[in-house]
This record gives sequence, C-alpha cells and structure tokens, in this order.
Amino acid sequence: MADIILEAKNLKKYFPVKRKFFARHQGYVYAVDDVSFALGKGETFGLVGESGCGKSTLARTILRLIEPTNGEIIFEGQNICKMTPEQMRRLRREMQIVFQDPFASLNPRSKVGQIVGQSLEIHNIATGSQKNEIVADLLERVGMRADDADRYPHAFSGGQRQRIGIARALALRPKLVIGDEPVSALDVSIRAQVLNLMENLKAEFNLSYIFISHDLGIIQYISDRVGVMYLGKIVEIADSSDLYHHPFHPYTKALLAASPIPDPEIKKARIILEGDVPSPIKPPSGCHFHTRCSVRNDRCKVDKPALKAVGPGHFVSCHLA
Repeated sequence: MADIILEAKNLKKYFPVKRKFFARHQGYVYAVDDVSFALGKGETFGLVGESGCGKSTLARTILRLIEPTNGEIIFEGQNICKMTPEQMRRLRREMQIVFQDPFASLNPRSKVGQIVGQSLEIHNIATGSQKNEIVADLLERVGMRADDADRYPHAFSGGQRQRIGIARALALRPKLVIGDEPVSALDVSIRAQVLNLMENLKAEFNLSYIFISHDLGIIQYISDRVGVMYLGKIVEIADSSDLYHHPFHPYTKALLAASPIPDPEIKKARIILEGDVPSPIKPPSGCHFHTRCSVRNDRCKVDKPALKAVGPGHFVSCHLA
C-alpha cells in the first residue's frame, strides 16, 4: 500500500437508547462496532453493505461530525480523537464530505456562489473578488458555468446540484474526500458523469477517497480496495478485483450473487439469505452473520471471528475462511 493518510483503529460508535426522555438509557445501538482499516494516499477505498449496516455512521465518525464512543482515528500521523475544537477546525480544511442527497445538502436560501465560497471566508483564505474567482474556477472544473454562482439551488437538476456539492468539498483543497453515496439519488445516465468527474478530480487535486455505496457495480468501478460491512463490522477487505473474483465471506458471496449482470446469456446461482438483518440494539453473539449463514457451525454462534489475512492484502472475518 502507498503511504497511509488515514487509519481507523478499533473504532466504535454506540448510540444510547432511551424509552422516555428523562429516563436512563436502556441499551445501545451498536452502529459501528470495532472497525479497523487503513487508507493509502491517492487511493479510493470503497465501503459496501446493506442499508443500515453503519457505512454512513462510520463516515461521519471518521470526520468527527459525530463523536466516536471508542477507538482511534489517525490522520497523517495525528490522532484526531484527542484534538481540541480549534485544532479540529483547522483540520477541516484537509477532510471534506459529499453528502448523499443533493437536494437536502444545499441551503435553498443561499446562492451557489455563497454555498461554494463560504468555507473560503470561514478559513480566511479568500474574500471579495478573489473568492469569486476561486468559486468560478471550481464551478467550471466540475462542469458548471461561472455565472451559475448567481443562481439558487432550486434552478438546478439533481446531477447539477451534486456537482455543486463536489465543488464545495474541493474549495479548501482537501486531501481526503468522503463520498457518502453521492450518486444514489441520481439517474443512471447522470451517475456515470458524476463518477467520471470524481475520478478526474481525484487525479487533478491529488485526492484520497472513501466512497460509500450499496451498489456493487459502482464500488467495483471506482474503488482500488473494498471493505464489506455487516451490522456495524467490516467482514472482508480486499483489492477490488480480488474481492469480486475471489470472495471468501458468505455475506460477500451473497451480495455478489444478488448483483445483476447485464447479459442474459450469463447465469449464476442465487444465494438466498435466511431471515432478516438482526437488530443493531441486540446483535447476535459470536459472528453477527451466523443467524443468516448457510454454512455456520457451533463455533460461529459463540466466538467472534477476527479479521485475518487469507491472501496478500485480503482479510476476512470468518471462522470457515
């Protein structure tokens, strides 16, 4: 792997559950449960899994938009979990996010120029005409026009709004950008345009990406390495090509079997998972996936499998791998 820019170590985020407003908590939602991975400089790390598995919570925890319950987040050698609010404020320039919903993530009362350029003023980088020049340049780089800065978000389509969101994320010239399902709300034809744009900007701005999606095709297209999440845990990590051609974890195999292939001549066996996803408030003992796994044994019900190497750069959390 290239030089590491970000590393998550045993990261956890638990949300307390209360039955009444003033009552003591009755338990926890184990949204992110002991997650560890590393991101290399210039790399795109894809996170994939079913809805509700903790992908977005993990992204927000890494950026400290929500505070972690436990664990470490190492960014360029610094543990950001121990940083003061002022230190985190300065670090925000290096870490940005593109949100999932392009309609909810842009302030409808602000013009595009204000949305994209606000961070430049907050961090005392540019104001006035200098800021306007930077905003115009950013809009053109993402495929918009410079005079779009004087229009409001409601005047644009979903794909154009997401381009504005990307321009906002790039305004501070960050080193890390997290895409939290940035194309899931877009039409299929627009998705390809936005994905290609993000790939081009990655090379132009020397970016590292964490790209979140539940679409296996998108993850395969854009990612260098992939992490598969299930019920708050990463169950498999591998290079993109290795994961798609040689999956080890039963959950990964089920996800790939459910992914459609755009060729009617190709047939593949479907893997039907048993039951429903367990509640993150009361996750199963042992391996969290054992309640739906067709190859489980008695050990899977009591022992938590560690993430172990099964090949070069390929790690899986399964007793049977």
